[in-house]
Amino acid sequence: MRIETATEPGDPKRPNEDFAAVALPASGQGAAVVLLDGVTPHPEGTGCVHGVPWLVARLGGALLELSGSQRDMTLRECLAEAIARTARQHGEGCDLSHPYTPQATVVAVRWNQDAVEHLVLSDSVLLIEDTTGNTRAVLDDRLDHLPEPVPSLRAAVRALPRDSAERARARVEHARAVEALRNAEGGFFTAAADPSVVARAVCGTTPRAQVRAVAALTDGAARLVEVFHECDWPELLALLRKEGPQSLITRVRTAESADPLRSAFPRSKRHDDATAVLAEL
Repeated sequence: MRIETATEPGDPKRPNEDFAAVALPASGQGAAVVLLDGVTPHPEGTGCVHGVPWLVARLGGALLELSGSQRDMTLRECLAEAIARTARQHGEGCDLSHPYTPQATVVAVRWNQDAVEHLVLSDSVLLIEDTTGNTRAVLDDRLDHLPEPVPSLRAAVRALPRDSAERARARVEHARAVEALRNAEGGFFTAAADPSVVARAVCGTTPRAQVRAVAALTDGAARLVEVFHECDWPELLALLRKEGPQSLITRVRTAESADPLRSAFPRSKRHDDATAVLAEL
């Protein structure tokens, strides 16, 4: 078994809000991988005295412990308990009902000699390569299919002159429309303080004998495919295997730096926290 990981903040002056950890062995056999991407704090505040790194460290740590040790619990059940446990660690000064309370995307995958289980919530990515070399991307792509007026507002932002007051106002309107759909019916879902969100996760199980490798990526690392279109998912997995996760992140940074104004490849941030984990089973 080979497991490699790498992570890099999008801005060295800000904390890295990604989290990655591995439990090996898990319950005496197999392994478990957990990857979280903390949601950038809202400029209007989160209603919480804790920061996003606090949330991802506790939520990620709890999920790793549970998924690694509690084989009688499904990954959905592990995530629900991890969310509940983390919520209890907040103090009286934290309003957990606040729509911008600290939250994160989640990828969890674990395996034993019989099965490979997975869970994906929001826009981080899990790749599963089978023993024939085919690679399948497990995606929770709700964020890419938000209803109107989000698509029209996004198009309006991109059509306006960069650095113009009109574009700035349109970006605010677009952001508000997106945020109104966070953890709401018809929108998209992230792990915050409500355990019931686990019902929205994309979950599945694959026979262990059919899986050669898995890879977990925050959206900052997945940009090479999803934003810059420099390769597809099988090619990205091949890059991870040949050159390692750090090489992937370096290629993402090169692509980001080549488009500093974000005009050729529109994205919310010039650079984003990027984390990748490769596990060859």
